[in-house]
Amino acid sequence: MDTVIRVIVIYLVIMIGLRILGKREFGQLSPLELVALLMIPELVSASLNLNQPSLTNGIVAVVTLFCLVFLTSAFMHLSKKVEVAIAGEPVVLIANGELLTKPMNTERVTPDEVFSEMHKAGVDSLDQVKWAILESDGKIAIVPSQATSQSAAQEGGVGKG
Repeated sequence: MDTVIRVIVIYLVIMIGLRILGKREFGQLSPLELVALLMIPELVSASLNLNQPSLTNGIVAVVTLFCLVFLTSAFMHLSKKVEVAIAGEPVVLIANGELLTKPMNTERVTPDEVFSEMHKAGVDSLDQVKWAILESDGKIAIVPSQATSQSAAQEGGVGKG
């Protein structure tokens, strides 16, 4: 019965902590939040072990981790420099239909990855892309050129919901 109580307590602490940190889907987690989620099992595993007498150690460890995540995200929110240092900045991969190889090499993004995102955005060729931007969350945003956007709108592909 002691194990069940320990699991319930740890579960509640983690659920409350995640609720306080905010609403995000797992696919939208920042690297900071992902690291925290990966650390939680290690921090609480000893507390779930019956040989470890103190459940408090695991709770203190998890609460400390949540506080660190919260403080770091608050600093990121308040300071652009801190945000850039931790999360990075968006990087242009295509400008006006031209692949920018230096930023692609720096970010280790292959042309195939960019072309895949272009196809998902309904763009077939480089000359139809005004911008391709690697966002700080790792996703590639495709901004079609004006001519491509207008032709898609005329075909009924844009603006319909």
